[in-house]
Amino acid sequence: MKCEHCTRKECSKKTKTDDQENASVDVPSPAQENGEKGEFHKLADAKIFLSDCLACDSCVTAEEGVQVSQQNAKDFFRVLNLNKKCNTSEHKVLAVSVCPQSLPYFAAKFSLSVTDASRRLCGFLKSLGVHYVFDTTIAADFSILESQREFVRRYHQHSEGEPALPMLTSACPGWVRYAERVLGHPVTPHLCTAKSPQQIMGSLVKDYFARRQNLSPDKIFHVVVAPCYDKKLEALRDDFPSALRSSRGADCVLTSGEIVQIMEQSDVSVKDAAVDTLFGDCKEEEVRRHGGASSDGCLVHVFRHAAKELFNEDVGEVTYRTLRNKDFQEVTLEKNGEVLLRFAAAYGFRNIQNVILKLKKGKSPYHFVEVLACAGGCLNGRGQAQTEDGRADKALLRQMEGIYADVPVRAPEASARVQELYQEWLDGADSPRVQEALHTAYQGPGHPANSRDIKW
Repeated sequence: MKCEHCTRKECSKKTKTDDQENASVDVPSPAQENGEKGEFHKLADAKIFLSDCLACDSCVTAEEGVQVSQQNAKDFFRVLNLNKKCNTSEHKVLAVSVCPQSLPYFAAKFSLSVTDASRRLCGFLKSLGVHYVFDTTIAADFSILESQREFVRRYHQHSEGEPALPMLTSACPGWVRYAERVLGHPVTPHLCTAKSPQQIMGSLVKDYFARRQNLSPDKIFHVVVAPCYDKKLEALRDDFPSALRSSRGADCVLTSGEIVQIMEQSDVSVKDAAVDTLFGDCKEEEVRRHGGASSDGCLVHVFRHAAKELFNEDVGEVTYRTLRNKDFQEVTLEKNGEVLLRFAAAYGFRNIQNVILKLKKGKSPYHFVEVLACAGGCLNGRGQAQTEDGRADKALLRQMEGIYADVPVRAPEASARVQELYQEWLDGADSPRVQEALHTAYQGPGHPANSRDIKW
């Protein structure tokens, strides 16, 4: 039984019955694996579902498949336990970065506001021994700002002979991996080269923050809390800045569901705490998000920026028009009956396939497409809002969508901290360091990214 849309003659993926579809894999805890009886070993058990793939095994090598099947909190607890031992040479500074799309899940699970859920999560992680807890919104600011600039540049460069449009977003690692490993050319040249928030956060923590703290990157153990399993695969990408190649941006990626499982199994005393900043001089008091109903809102911000930069049009509220289904929507900028910009949001692989088919035929009507592998967007990531049998918890998801919608929106241009970082960290918005730190390149089929040996 092949995956939907699979074009391979042979499939090495195991045939799944209905009972196997959502069968779970028990991952051994550090205590089970090596007999270590650390203080936190009992919290390390985690389960993943065999259905948590992104399309088919065309996207994942055998080595990566093994790594995915073993994903758990093993390294996280290993570092926590090492930090409690006397040999300080093995101690690490533990930093955890939390994606904003994970917070509504914690808020819904524990009946808290997003800000209170953030403080509760931060307090819990610090009670375990984590030193710093960050919000990845500032990394998403960078990603969106670089996407805005790239779109305007592509719009000016676009021609029938050398099409630079539509620009396809690249923040979703499941979609990017599918594009690289399965689709290849002519799709990959349309991928936005701006790195994802997770990739940029890795550079911020291991480069900027490390230098501020007078630490070498390898002395920081960086954990990312994300709504989907694909983020674990994204951590394997070999595109970290050359000066930091001895380290990784993310040493461990845990899903929101895995963190909740750890919290539910824990008996440690928790005191709420404010999230840290990379600057060390203040605490974040209120959670902010970008535009968009269930994602980082790249479409909304690029649309407004392009309307102003290209046509001197100020766009207030962005109106979506639903096309085939609620996960395929369109946004247009019109003037005097002429369509100046046509953007689309395509979530889920059924809608992605329709976009790609038109692109390959040279008949895409869009200038820009926000692409996400998960139907329903990032809030519906398979690492959260799931029932015990691995299916989407629709009631919980609706609650999360309402919570996320109530989070105040802040445009990336409004962040004074980001503008400071462009100057202090990257030597200006147009410097060569921006290209290395904030942009990436894409591989084609048969040329998988060099995945390093990473333990989950």
